[in-house]
Amino acid sequence: MRDAGAGLGYLVNGQRWVARHGRWFGFGLIPGLITLVVYAGALVGLGYGADDLASWATPFADGWSSPWLGLLRTTLTVLIFALGLFLAVITFTAVTLLVGQPFYESLSEEVDRAEGGEVPESGLPLWRELWISARDSVRILVRVALYAVLLFALGFIPVAGQTVVPVLGFCVTGYFLAEELTAVALQRRGMVLKERLVLLRSRRLLILGFGVPLGLAFLVPFVAVFLMPGAVAGATLLARDLVGPAAAADDDDADDGQGEGTAPSPSPYRVND
Repeated sequence: MRDAGAGLGYLVNGQRWVARHGRWFGFGLIPGLITLVVYAGALVGLGYGADDLASWATPFADGWSSPWLGLLRTTLTVLIFALGLFLAVITFTAVTLLVGQPFYESLSEEVDRAEGGEVPESGLPLWRELWISARDSVRILVRVALYAVLLFALGFIPVAGQTVVPVLGFCVTGYFLAEELTAVALQRRGMVLKERLVLLRSRRLLILGFGVPLGLAFLVPFVAVFLMPGAVAGATLLARDLVGPAAAADDDDADDGQGEGTAPSPSPYRVND
């Protein structure tokens, strides 16, 4: 449980960091506000058009008598809007990170710079970084969707479905939320998605301690927008302690034991114990 408490500490320290650096807090709000406006517009449009969509999807019910026609289409309208709201919640962070890639890259670099030590840079053009972020976000969302289907099925189990399964759902949400946020700092350190997932699995309680409270906070409307800058800062602090630059001495020692034809390890980073 000590790791879980440490994870929460990174989240709190990230919020403190942006509170001490007000300019970067305002800078980090911009992507979230842009995404919020887009999502709000989409949900308003869905709210106005959900009934038309329900009518279009149920032409077979046109001849039904009252109240069955109204009951069917009202129920379907509510389900369509609920599905749209669910998709908005689970995709908000991924879309915000994609929209805010340049903003959050700069914020993460500034955290590294302020905390001292190496300030890694990806060295990739912006379009390449955006492509990698979009591709990895889709892969993460596919994983989340698979877990969602499994948890939905488990939800029909008496008692456990109403107690254990919701807790597992929050853990899954928090875990992948932490993955998306730490990706900003870890991608700059040259780590691909597979390597990041292996790294996070090695410290599950630490990652859950960071991601689960954040996921719970994100359930409150508009809170996600204001917590995102601090979440990125906290995830960078977390990534700094999870992954450190390989010491030159370690490389020298490894070279002493290798022949000229032996290739060095391709990873420039090591996982801290």
